[in-house]
Amino acid sequence: MLGQSISKNSLLLGLFAVLTTGVIAGTYLSTRGLIQENIRHAEERALLQIIPKTRHDNSMLDDVGAVSDSELLGLRETKKFYRATQNAKFVGVILPATARDGYTGDIDMIVGINLDGSIAGVRVLSHRETPGLGDQVDYKKSHWVDGFLGKSLTNPEPSKWTVKKDKGVFDQFTGATITPRAVTGAVHRALLYFEANRSSITGINPTQETQP
Repeated sequence: MLGQSISKNSLLLGLFAVLTTGVIAGTYLSTRGLIQENIRHAEERALLQIIPKTRHDNSMLDDVGAVSDSELLGLRETKKFYRATQNAKFVGVILPATARDGYTGDIDMIVGINLDGSIAGVRVLSHRETPGLGDQVDYKKSHWVDGFLGKSLTNPEPSKWTVKKDKGVFDQFTGATITPRAVTGAVHRALLYFEANRSSITGINPTQETQP
């Protein structure tokens, strides 16, 4: 009797486990497409904050390249960069970049660069900087990163591409200099990377750019 009861309970538990697994698997399969679509929309919204839809007619999420540069972009793994085009002509690119010298670790960001080599926008994607101080690099906390808009390798001159405390032109935060210094350096290096790889990123040869 006891053995039969145990066997029956084991069978019921096994059946319950199978049914539960089936329900979980079915739920995952039915929502996986929706989750992926939501992630895609979130990524696209972030990109459009830097290069708005009024400036391009392609899907940046579908016009991508791979980059793994650790010297200038500071990347620790291969990531994607996104091109924006209008009538099949290059408008700008959004590069991934990592500032490895943040106050409490890596600061991951994306840097938008126009065809003319000027900054289209910057957004910090993840960081562990001090709340109320270094976290002002986050666009949700402040719009400090808008100070990079329109800047380029020649505006300001290279020696001024740092925070004011270091005799540069970019503001630091009250009580926090390391974080803005790290982000400023990373943005500048992203510009250097773009200039060094302009042809492969834009698909335009230097001779083509000078032709009328």
